[in-house]
Amino acid sequence: MTEREKMLAGELYDCGDAELLSQWHKAKDLVRAYNLVDSEDREEKDRILGELLGGTGENLWITAPFFVDYGNNIYFGNHCEVNMNCTFLDDNVIQIGDHVLIAPNVQIYTAFHPTNALDRFGEPKADGSFEFCKTQTAPVRIGNDVWIGGGAIILPGVTIGNNVVIGAGSVVTRDVPDHTVACGNPCRVMRENK
Repeated sequence: MTEREKMLAGELYDCGDAELLSQWHKAKDLVRAYNLVDSEDREEKDRILGELLGGTGENLWITAPFFVDYGNNIYFGNHCEVNMNCTFLDDNVIQIGDHVLIAPNVQIYTAFHPTNALDRFGEPKADGSFEFCKTQTAPVRIGNDVWIGGGAIILPGVTIGNNVVIGAGSVVTRDVPDHTVACGNPCRVMRENK
């Protein structure tokens, strides 16, 4: 099993793997190019997103700056908008449905590390240095007709249902059911969303 296959399966994997680092660097170069494109140059933005992302529907708008780990594990539905300064750590799949609004400074994480330092780094080398830290992942899924408020953080393994509003500044640590408004740290359902 390759390190990428381990990564997508949620097993401990080595971020320093040559194939993964190559994909990571490619994504960083594409994101840098995207973030420097003139704001009105929709054609060039779409071209870069087509090369960077795993898949997109119609009418995707991402305001720069935008940051990813690999990019190719991010899938958007139709008519989505991502506002400025969002970070998507897509070490596993980030699946985003149709008609999703993502406010500024939202962070979506699929990666996490073992809590035990030895499990994260292993034994130090003879010179005292460490390998890349070991990582695990879990996918994030966001349904249709979702609005994620500014500064929200969505943690690995979370599924957000359809017709959901996540309040600004929320830390989403567990699944959020359909047709709800949820907020807080940790994020909790406050009421139904009709």
